[in-house]
Amino acid sequence: MSSSILLFGATSLLGFHLGTMFPEVVLPFISPGNTAKAVRRWPVLQLHDSVWIADVFQRTQPEALVYCHAVCDVAKCEASPGWAYEMNVGQLGRVLDVLPAHTRFVYVSSDHVFGGDGVYDEHCEPAPISVYGRTRVEAERLVLKRADSLVLRTGLGIGVSPDGRTGHLDWLQYRAKRKLPITIIEDEYRSTVWQCDLAMRVMAFAQAKETGLRHMTATRAISRVALANFLIRQFHIPATFTVETRHQQPHPHLGRVELATVFHDEASKPLASVLDDESSRRSCVSNGLFDN
Repeated sequence: MSSSILLFGATSLLGFHLGTMFPEVVLPFISPGNTAKAVRRWPVLQLHDSVWIADVFQRTQPEALVYCHAVCDVAKCEASPGWAYEMNVGQLGRVLDVLPAHTRFVYVSSDHVFGGDGVYDEHCEPAPISVYGRTRVEAERLVLKRADSLVLRTGLGIGVSPDGRTGHLDWLQYRAKRKLPITIIEDEYRSTVWQCDLAMRVMAFAQAKETGLRHMTATRAISRVALANFLIRQFHIPATFTVETRHQQPHPHLGRVELATVFHDEASKPLASVLDDESSRRSCVSNGLFDN
């Protein structure tokens, strides 16, 4: 295999964009059980099996591994914390145990390592409010013990999904098309960017030398309500929605979590907020990930 970068987790939104945008350098692997036509051509991960993992590394000899594989469903993680730990920490641990020392490792984490209202840079102590967030913190700790490894914390990425239902944009379109009820959380604010922009930044880091911890920041944090209204207008979605607060939800829900950074290099410049830059959406069109 000639690909120099392995991608574990190509069924995540970010992973799907990475695999689609960089086919010449990325070899994507998808999560088991995902039968979406858009990713069916890619091989399936078997991260329960250390022998299988070691064999993949032996056959591919990758320069880098980008790890986007995780269960991100907060409600499912709350209901089954042992399963969530195995999926988000145990499987990662098996990968790290057999990953060749010469292979650069980039772990894509989440702003769910925080929870309460605030602006958070890399020096801020994680304070997760959910099982999912706690598995992310534990996974980060494993990665940061390894040389030539980088943790990238991301906010909310907007883009298409392989199954047409995952992520805020496809979720809105899917429910609107079927006339299902839509509830938006009014007091959640996130650093929200286009997945295409995020994929390009992650790929730049995968091919660079930075290690440690970096935040993927946006020009501003925006509310879920402002985001929903924007996407409904921008993509002509025939949707209406009701509004609730995060405290009305049956499981932990982020408040105003804005990512900031202590770094000032070119790679740490904020990405354009979804609400701020039409050219970023056009980059997704040019990559074949949105229709004009």
